[in-house]
Amino acid sequence: MAIFLTKDSRVLVQGMTGSEGARHTARMLAAGTDVVAGVTPGKGGRSVDFGERTVPVFGSVAEAAQETGADVSVLFVPPRFTAAAVEEAVTAGIPLCVVITEGVPVHDTIRFRALAAGGRTRIVGPNCPGLISPGQSSAGIIPADITGAGRIGLVSKSGTLTYQLMYELRDLGFSTAVGIGGDPVVGTTHIDCLQAFQEDPGTDAIVMIGEIGGDAEERAAAHITAHITKPVIAYVAGFTAPEGKTMGHAGAIVSGSSGTAQAKKEALEAAGVRVGRTPSETARLMRAALRSA
Repeated sequence: MAIFLTKDSRVLVQGMTGSEGARHTARMLAAGTDVVAGVTPGKGGRSVDFGERTVPVFGSVAEAAQETGADVSVLFVPPRFTAAAVEEAVTAGIPLCVVITEGVPVHDTIRFRALAAGGRTRIVGPNCPGLISPGQSSAGIIPADITGAGRIGLVSKSGTLTYQLMYELRDLGFSTAVGIGGDPVVGTTHIDCLQAFQEDPGTDAIVMIGEIGGDAEERAAAHITAHITKPVIAYVAGFTAPEGKTMGHAGAIVSGSSGTAQAKKEALEAAGVRVGRTPSETARLMRAALRSA
């Protein structure tokens, strides 16, 4: 089992004919993803040869979805065009829209997230590595060869820490790993993923990766207390970050005691979540949790 993305997902890539889109489409295909279409305005009717697979290019998401049955869109689109591209996918009724792009203006994200709210489209990102259900499908840029299928779910703000925890626990494997992105506003939250993993019979335990800034982890802790019964192990990046300084992600800024790694750790531990001080310690805690489950 998996959440959001399965072997039956049919993926289209907005921006597939660009250099980044083409490179990562090839990687997704190599991971077994069923990439059925690319979308680039003005280039409809063309196709791109990826060796064993030739993928048709359409001029619009609506046309691509109608012709191929695509139900997932992955965006490799420059920041200034991202809002329009997401809105096109939402209007076309694509159930899952994965926004890889970094540097999307926050007001653009607020606008397209509001458009998707209450509808059938789930947005993952922006500024995220996407998601992968190992052995089934990959939508984004997460390396497919660092882990295998298993029964751990992972939700993370950080791309590189996603990869590290997947590698640390590669012998156990993952049902799905979701990189939700580190921007101040994102489409899918820790809470969304925690609840989906709770309901997924193929997931036995959950790794949650957070980082300084905002209160997403504290809100996730409250949700865990109320709704999650599966073991949750967490890692929070940024214990040594200086106060008041933006660190990497736009959302990673600390003001006073709000948003600090220590405050997040305390909230999670109060919810019964064990928190590692390093990724390696987090992996050890997960192994211990599975042994005692």
